[in-house]
Amino acid sequence: MGFEKFSVEVLQIRGRSYDIGVQIGEKMKNHPIVITFEKMAKQEINIKNMKAIYADFAPHLLDELEGLSEGLKLPFHRAAAILSGYDMPKVEAMGCSAVITKDYYVRNYDFSPRFYDHLFSFIQPEECHASAGYNLQLIGRHDGVNSKGLVVGLHFVSNDSYKEGISAWTAIRMVLDSCASTDEAIVMLKEIPHAACYNFSIGDKGGDIAVVEASPDKVAIRRGDHYLACVNHFLINELKEKNRKHIEHSIRRSAYIAYLEEQSLTAYQMFNEFSNRQSPLFFTEYGDLFGTMHTFAYSFTNARLQTKIAQGIRGIDVNFDEWVNGKNIEYADLKGKIEFDAKSKP
Repeated sequence: MGFEKFSVEVLQIRGRSYDIGVQIGEKMKNHPIVITFEKMAKQEINIKNMKAIYADFAPHLLDELEGLSEGLKLPFHRAAAILSGYDMPKVEAMGCSAVITKDYYVRNYDFSPRFYDHLFSFIQPEECHASAGYNLQLIGRHDGVNSKGLVVGLHFVSNDSYKEGISAWTAIRMVLDSCASTDEAIVMLKEIPHAACYNFSIGDKGGDIAVVEASPDKVAIRRGDHYLACVNHFLINELKEKNRKHIEHSIRRSAYIAYLEEQSLTAYQMFNEFSNRQSPLFFTEYGDLFGTMHTFAYSFTNARLQTKIAQGIRGIDVNFDEWVNGKNIEYADLKGKIEFDAKSKP
């Protein structure tokens, strides 16, 4: 058994979307993850189609993408192909687990450090809602919360019916920037042209919780009164045929989260359960693209944002409303470690 040091930089940026893009681009210029995405991305995408979708759902993100292009010193068409989340190559094996209650939201993101931005951003654009979350392809988000108290996270299901469209992480960014409630998020996620099959776990400060089960050709909604589990398979009948052949891992996690409902855990206790190395919800199969990268949580009752990366000692624990109102946080980075054996080294 071995370990690798693992860290995430924390950014705090307020201002115009273009300027936010420039700052993030300058920060990430020549970063290994950008080079990785360059190798993965297509040489060209349909810029006209991409711009039309962005213009419909989050036009300010075109400004941020222009800023990223400037900060990274890349032509816009390359920045768009690499970072826009439009017409991306297929991604496999991503896993995530979440619990959504009327009081709080907690989730783990499971994948690999090789495809991870190592960036957590607090941003307050002039043109849209402020938000905080883990970056994916710089402009996208794995998960996050916005200044209206709306939380969203992604959960890969399958590449069934895969088509040219918007990635789940870009869809999350559009929702965080533009929506104020679970209902508004549902409306947007019904309209976005999805590239692959994903679950979206959603909750808002009004206690409205839901899972959007989204495929390229159909979107269905799963509601809950006070407690919902969300993992990596569809539960709604008309979408079950799109699940991967082997979903036993996902079913076990869902059953364990259902068991946790009986324990009546507080937000703090649930966060510790998800982030604990010994938990059935924490994984170390990084070489198989299934290791826990971070835990993210938000309390709807007191605007408390908590997050910690894998096996981290010190995480973020702040009142997000205070940050939105101008109080910067003191965190510059998060530190943790990636555990592996010889066969599963990432």
